Amino acid sequence: MKEILAELDKRRQTARMGGGQKRIDAQHGRGKLTARERIELLLDEHSFEEFDMFVEHRCTDFGMENSKIAGDGVVTGWGTVNGRTVYVFAKDFTVFGGSLSETHAQKITKIQDMALRNRAPVIGIFDAGGARIQEGVAALGGYGEVFQRNVLASGVIPQISVIMGPCAGGDVYSPAMTDFIFMVRDTSYMFVTGPDVVKTVTNETVTQEQLGGASIHTAKSSIADGAYGDDVEALLQMRRLIDFLPANNEAGVPEYEVYDDPEREDFSLDTLIPDNPNKPYDIKELILKVVDEGDFFEIQENFARNIVTGFGRMEGRTIGFVANQPMVLAGVLDSDASRKAARFVRFCDCFSIPIVTFVDVPGFLPGTAQEYGGLIKHGAKLLFAYSECTVPKVTVITRKAYGGAYDVMASKHLRGDLNYAWPTAEIAVMGSKGAAEILYRAELGDAEKIQKRIKDYEDRFANPFVAAERGYIDEVIMPHGTRRRLSRALKMLRHKHIENPWKKHDNIPL
Repeated sequence: MKEILAELDKRRQTARMGGGQKRIDAQHGRGKLTARERIELLLDEHSFEEFDMFVEHRCTDFGMENSKIAGDGVVTGWGTVNGRTVYVFAKDFTVFGGSLSETHAQKITKIQDMALRNRAPVIGIFDAGGARIQEGVAALGGYGEVFQRNVLASGVIPQISVIMGPCAGGDVYSPAMTDFIFMVRDTSYMFVTGPDVVKTVTNETVTQEQLGGASIHTAKSSIADGAYGDDVEALLQMRRLIDFLPANNEAGVPEYEVYDDPEREDFSLDTLIPDNPNKPYDIKELILKVVDEGDFFEIQENFARNIVTGFGRMEGRTIGFVANQPMVLAGVLDSDASRKAARFVRFCDCFSIPIVTFVDVPGFLPGTAQEYGGLIKHGAKLLFAYSECTVPKVTVITRKAYGGAYDVMASKHLRGDLNYAWPTAEIAVMGSKGAAEILYRAELGDAEKIQKRIKDYEDRFANPFVAAERGYIDEVIMPHGTRRRLSRALKMLRHKHIENPWKKHDNIPL
């Protein structure tokens, strides 16, 4: 028996070494952790239970039968994050460059199946060079099996992808179908075809960073939801994100003990809105002052910065926040902002996370670039997302709510449950100047008359009371009482239940 136990221990030690010390040192030399080190950081101490440690590939082509390493390039299993179960797989770059083989894929699909059966989040850590060329179509079939499970799990359990090295070819499509993608600056990149192929096909000369680095995918392409300075920061932030997310679509949001008074008032909010209606202010200040303990996890911070999305808590329960940002493009809605917010709203709806919307929007961004780029359809995505959404929706109009953008931003007409406005709110078809110049075009030559018309329009519509008179606004509230009002509203809506008409699925304007 002693010899058997010693043999098991030896095999385990060999498997844990992956591709060997030399390759582990090379991984560290690139500023990256190994697959197992990453899992140890992500999960609670000693909670990781590994599966399939001894699995090896079955390929016999190109001399592969003479090159086998236990684990076959991916570490899989489950553990806990702050006591809550999560499933995890981490590609091991020290073993065949983390490339995906048939058995490698089977290890991942086993974890995906277990996560779906047991209704717990799954986190994938990517650091790999794509499909294992020696296996050909068997590797491609493995990708297909992984992709199919990504789709089946979508909207049932949270799926998070962390890109911590190369992620190319078929490897990029699995993260693309998950709920969130995060990257590590300077050491990770994602692209379908690499710089060499790009050079051959299009004659463009481009670096890996320029083609698919974190700076590109967080700010330009919107592929990634965030990026961090190194592996350690990224994994610690993933622990923080998991704390905000429900385990599955039936579990309800997690609830934590909190010491921040839900009735707390903040009188600095009474002076947040500048006297000049064209002067910007930072909407994040409002978010940070109403959430529990100023704890806000922003999603896609560097993309479409004219809208803010992310998670906070109120009375210890997760809330999704969507807010126009007057600091960027005056908070206007454009194609990028609409897509960003629509995806976030749909995620919240999938997992029964209530949504708070802060509105300060002067309309949709005009111009040929937007129209040619499909603004109508992109704007409709956000409209569609809010309309189909059945979770509690509480809206606060802080300043401008003009035109169709007023409707889109979780208005009462889109089944907003409680719609509040600050006294500074202006709800109208358009700004006073534009409205007066259209209504009184014949008087445009008389500056004094037009100024009076502008003043008349302002007096009539540059306030929240016309909307309140019609019941489109439930209450005009004092800014300093916003947290108290939101807390009470969300508590009242906790057991909200409505159902949309039965359908196989909707046909959102993609």
